[in-house]
Amino acid sequence: MTARIGVVTFPGSLDDRDTQRAIRVAGAEPVTLWHKDKALKQVDAVVLCGGFSYGDYLRAGAIARFSPVMDTVIDQAKAGLPVLGICNGFQILTEAHLLPGGMLGNDHLHFICRDQKLRVENADTAWTTDYEAGQEIHIPLKNMDGRYVADQRTLDELEAEGRVAFRYLGFNPNGSLNDIAGITNAAGNVVGLMPHPEHAVESLIGTGRTDGLPFFTSILKKLVTA
Repeated sequence: MTARIGVVTFPGSLDDRDTQRAIRVAGAEPVTLWHKDKALKQVDAVVLCGGFSYGDYLRAGAIARFSPVMDTVIDQAKAGLPVLGICNGFQILTEAHLLPGGMLGNDHLHFICRDQKLRVENADTAWTTDYEAGQEIHIPLKNMDGRYVADQRTLDELEAEGRVAFRYLGFNPNGSLNDIAGITNAAGNVVGLMPHPEHAVESLIGTGRTDGLPFFTSILKKLVTA
């Protein structure tokens, strides 16, 4: 049976189609989920895609966190459902308290769009097993509110528990503390990151690299062997 991975669309989502395509390229079935519907259509995993949900009013992800679908996503994530938050999706995960910390405006106060070098710090999550710890990859980055922040106690816990999933290399594009580009929850089923792996799954488009594809093959293998 083909794994079914849901992609949530909020008002202002931009990358839902790209994410669906990445899932299809990896060999899974993408399932469209609408933010007003609580039902997850029996999917095996969920991706909260990038964009500017609700125009980033109040704070990026702050309104989307209260969409009906998130009630179900939160409950299921706590029960072990794999959830990936990309860019705006990462922001939503922090607003929903599925991941600690928060996102602020880039320290240079400008939107940034670039091919970003990352180091894989944790290759043991549901979304990263096809990487190796210490591996260096290039993933497109595009955001205005990408500065990851947390209190010192939270940062110390993330570092001590190996929950920093990805770290910026060579250049910190937004002022994120500890050069954090992505984190995971303690169980490893919820991962959030600011760069966009769905834009790096085919060599003929985007960056010309496929460094983002392992996100989607990792979860596929996880679901097949579960």
